[in-house]
Amino acid sequence: MKPISQDSFATPERLTPAVPHTAMVFAAGLGTRMRPLTNTTPKPLVSVAGRTLIDRALDDFAQAGIGTAIVNVHYLADQIEAHLASRVDPRIVISDERDLLLDQGGGIRRVLPLIGDDPFFVCNTDAFWHDAQQSNVAALARAWDLEKMDVALLLAPTHGSVGVDWDGDFDLAPDGRIIRRAGPKPYVYAGVGLMKPQLFAQETQDVFKLAPFFFAAAEQGRLFGVVSSGLWLHVGTVAAIEDAEKAIAARRA
Repeated sequence: MKPISQDSFATPERLTPAVPHTAMVFAAGLGTRMRPLTNTTPKPLVSVAGRTLIDRALDDFAQAGIGTAIVNVHYLADQIEAHLASRVDPRIVISDERDLLLDQGGGIRRVLPLIGDDPFFVCNTDAFWHDAQQSNVAALARAWDLEKMDVALLLAPTHGSVGVDWDGDFDLAPDGRIIRRAGPKPYVYAGVGLMKPQLFAQETQDVFKLAPFFFAAAEQGRLFGVVSSGLWLHVGTVAAIEDAEKAIAARRA
C-alpha cells in the first residue's frame, strides 16, 4: 500500500463539503477476546454469515456515499492490507501502525492532517446491523448539527440486541442529548460515531483512548445519540459469532 498522502485523500466529488465524507475505521487491535481464532486471523477479517466484519462496515459507508475510509492497521496488518487492496468503494487509505499501536485516540491524531476540518465518522469493526430499514450511517449524518454537537453516536437498545453482555452505556434526554448515569441503561454505543476533528487539536500524546472525548462532550451537553434501526449484533468473542449467525438465520426464516 502507498503511504498516506494528501493526494490520495481528495474529497469525493459526489459529496458536498458540508456532508461528512471521511470515516476512520479501527482495524489495528489485537482481538484478544476472540482468541484462539485471532491467533492467525485479525478480528476485522473474521467472517459472520459469510461476510467479514470489516466488509460489513465498509459496505455501510459505501451505501451512505462516504467516499474515503482510513483504516489503521497493526496486528496481522499484511492480511488486512491484502484483503482491502482491490476495494474501490469506499476508497481505502491505510494508516500503518505496525511500529506502535496508538489506541483509537492516537490513531485519529496521526491522520488529522488528512481528515481536515470537517466532521468525520469513527467506526469499530466488531459490530454491525442486520435488516436495517434505512442506512444508519446516513441517519447519523442527517442528525448532525455542527452548532450543538461535538460528538454524535449511533446507539442500539441494550435489550434485544445480540451480544450485549453488560448493562448498557447511555440514556437519552428528550432532545437527544446522551446522559451518563449509574446503573442499567437502555442504550449501548453501537460502534459508529461522528466527531469534530477540532477536539484533538491540543492533544500532544501519541497513544491515548477515544472514550474520554465522548465523556467530555457529555459533560458539556454536546454529546448526542441517534437510535439505530435494525438488529444490532456485537461480535466480541468467538461464542458471539455463533449467536450472531443464529440470530441472522432466525430473521431469514
